[in-house]
Amino acid sequence: MKIFVTGTAGFIGFHLARRLLDDGHAVTGYDGVTNYYDPALKRSRLALLAKYDQFEQIEGMLEDAGRLDDAVVASDAEIVVHLAAQAGVRYSLEAPQSYIQSNVVGTANLLETLRRHKPRHLVFASTSSVYGGNTKFPFAETDRADGPVSLYAATKKSGEAMVHSYAHLFGIASTCLRFFTVYGPWGRPDMAPIKFASAILEGRPIDVYGHGKMQRDFTYVDDLVDVIARIMELPPEQGRPVRHDSLSAVAPFRVVNIAGGRQTELLDFIRTIEKAIGRPAELNLLPMQPGDVVATQSDTTLLRELIGRVPETSVETGIGRFVEWYKAYYGWN
Repeated sequence: MKIFVTGTAGFIGFHLARRLLDDGHAVTGYDGVTNYYDPALKRSRLALLAKYDQFEQIEGMLEDAGRLDDAVVASDAEIVVHLAAQAGVRYSLEAPQSYIQSNVVGTANLLETLRRHKPRHLVFASTSSVYGGNTKFPFAETDRADGPVSLYAATKKSGEAMVHSYAHLFGIASTCLRFFTVYGPWGRPDMAPIKFASAILEGRPIDVYGHGKMQRDFTYVDDLVDVIARIMELPPEQGRPVRHDSLSAVAPFRVVNIAGGRQTELLDFIRTIEKAIGRPAELNLLPMQPGDVVATQSDTTLLRELIGRVPETSVETGIGRFVEWYKAYYGWN
C-alpha cells in the first residue's frame, strides 16, 4: 500500500514510517526539518528511514501549498497520515504565529490538496490537550472539547473542525486521533523524559511544575504507532457506527483517543527515570505553568471496540527502553 506521512523527521512520524516500512508498505515522507529543536536529531531519524528502498523523503513546509500538492500527487497515496505540526504547549506562549501557520494554515493546505486527490482514508494527529480544563475523568471522545487552555490545543481543535468540514463537503473519510502524552526512544528534546534524563545525568536540578502532582496518561510510542497502523485500515463510514462511537452524523468522520487509560503522577514518572538511570534527581518544585492541565486520562472504550486492544506497555518498561536509547545516542554508555 502507498502511504503519505507528514512529519517523518519528527518523533512520532519517524516511528510510524519505520513501522509501515517494516510491514512492507511504500511510504512517502514530507517534512520541513525546521530548527524548533536540533535538526541533527531529525536528520538521524531520516538517515535510518533512508535505508529502506520503499521510502522517499520530500523536504518541504506545510505552508508551501504548491510543493505539498505536488508531493501528495506524486505519492499516489491511498492513505494520508498528517502528523506534521508545531508541537508543544509551552512554546505556543512564545511563538504563537508558528502554530497558526503550521497547524492551521498548513492543515488547510493539505485538505485543499486532498479535496482534489481524495485518499481512501485521512488520519489526522490531534491531542488530549483539546479536552482543556475538563474535570470529568476519563476523557471520552464524545465529551465537549471546546474549552482549550493553550494555543497549541486551540490550533489542534481547529484542525479537527476543518477535517470534519472537508469530510462532510467532499466525502474524505477521516479519523482524528487524540494522542495522550507520548514518550519513548528518539523523543523530542523539549519533552519531559529527555529534559529529566539529561538533568539527572549532568547533575542539574529538574524544574517540576505543579509540584509534581500533575497526572498524565502516558503512552509508549510503539503502542501508539501500532494503533495508528490498525486504525488506518478502518476508514469511518457514515451511518455505520459501532457502540460508544464518536462517528459524525453528517460525515465519514470519527475521533479516537489513543492511550492506555492509566494515570501516572509526575513524581512517580521521575522516580521511574531515576531508577532506570541509577541516580537520584534534584527537584525544583514549581507551580503550574499557563496552558498546562492538572490531569489527563483517556476513556479507551471506543479504541478497544475498534481494534480489540489498547496501549499496554508499562511506564517502567517504556522508560527503561527510552533510557537505554538516550544513553547510547547521547554517548552516556
